[in-house]
Amino acid sequence: MLYVTHDQTEAMTLGDRVAVMRGGVIQQVDNPKMLYSDPKNIFVAGFIGSPAMNFLPAKLEDGVVKLPFGEAPLPAGLRDAPRDVIAGIRPEHFDDARLAGAEAAGLRFRAKIEVVESLGAEEYVFFDVKAHAESESLRELAEDAGLDDIPRHGDRQEVVARVDATSQARTGAELELLLDTSHLKLFDPSSGASLTH
Repeated sequence: MLYVTHDQTEAMTLGDRVAVMRGGVIQQVDNPKMLYSDPKNIFVAGFIGSPAMNFLPAKLEDGVVKLPFGEAPLPAGLRDAPRDVIAGIRPEHFDDARLAGAEAAGLRFRAKIEVVESLGAEEYVFFDVKAHAESESLRELAEDAGLDDIPRHGDRQEVVARVDATSQARTGAELELLLDTSHLKLFDPSSGASLTH
């Protein structure tokens, strides 16, 4: 059976294989899990998932990915050549570092929390980083989503993290976050193609 919908939740819950289209052009065809975990380009990455994937400017240099809040190991298979990229981070790949424990691996950093949205079993925490991800693909993605731009506050860009409801995150206070860098996605800023697909 072929079913056409603009509702990504319907597509992801009903479909065995899903074709993500943009402007009449198929961007990726795969099962829902692979569309979510291994997007082929920025459009698929930003379209699938709620809240949407965070996109941040990053640089590949000296064997690491330099993010606005720290450094992560370079994903396997990528050349160690200096270049600018766009890093994609899903909100659920952040955690409250206190809840994760001292032994949990990943990138730890502190951020001032701007907003906390409680959803019962989990919370969305919003924080800003000094960054400005620029790419034609991101501008088109924002347009398709009905936004003027990726959420920004001056020279700072908004990031959302999904944490457990037992987190001590409070608006206006600092929180130590842990990013699971094994799920980091990297995209070419010019073409929007995934470098980690």
